[in-house]
Amino acid sequence: MRDFHAFCLAAPRSGEGKTAVAVALMRALVRRGLAVQGCKCGPDYIDPTFHTLATGRPACNLDTWMMGEAGVRAQWRAAVQGADAAVCEGVMGLLDGRAPDDLSGSTLDCARVLHLPVLLVVNVRGMAASLTALVEGFQQQAARHGVRLAGVIANNAGSPRHADILRQALEKAGLPPLLGALPRHEACRIPERQLGLLPVAESDCDTAWTDRLAELAEN
Repeated sequence: MRDFHAFCLAAPRSGEGKTAVAVALMRALVRRGLAVQGCKCGPDYIDPTFHTLATGRPACNLDTWMMGEAGVRAQWRAAVQGADAAVCEGVMGLLDGRAPDDLSGSTLDCARVLHLPVLLVVNVRGMAASLTALVEGFQQQAARHGVRLAGVIANNAGSPRHADILRQALEKAGLPPLLGALPRHEACRIPERQLGLLPVAESDCDTAWTDRLAELAEN
């Protein structure tokens, strides 16, 4: 049986840089010779176009509200056939679902149904030790629903020193580790309009762009 690894990328809210981080990690794994499957929580049709650009495989959507738990599991099993790894990009904030008292449709619910560990992407601009309070809160909320917050990815880090401060803060607080930090870089910015990102076909993003993101992730 071939090894298979999968995780879910979540964030405290929209606009933290989930898609750029997802593309960076997917492309980095592809460049290591792995077959990578991209998935998107929710009905968003734009983000999956970036997944496909990075992996060369058609991306899929997963939504526990519209598809039900059985539908999400079936779609997942079909999508990851032949893949070595899968990266599931979340929607909005980790707990944002159908209603304040209903997690269906949320990233957390998708991770719960598929038993995926969660990596929290945080825009850390202007943040140092305060990151610990944010991560601790999301860790506790995830654990209540049987989901493991496995680590943190800092987006928009100001410098290696900034990343080191964040890493030490999480370590001293006994929280999930900082797995990496993407710097403030023009390549990490995806063109947007009022309702979200521009689709790949309407942007200047190409394979060379995904490679630049992958290099940032590797570093």
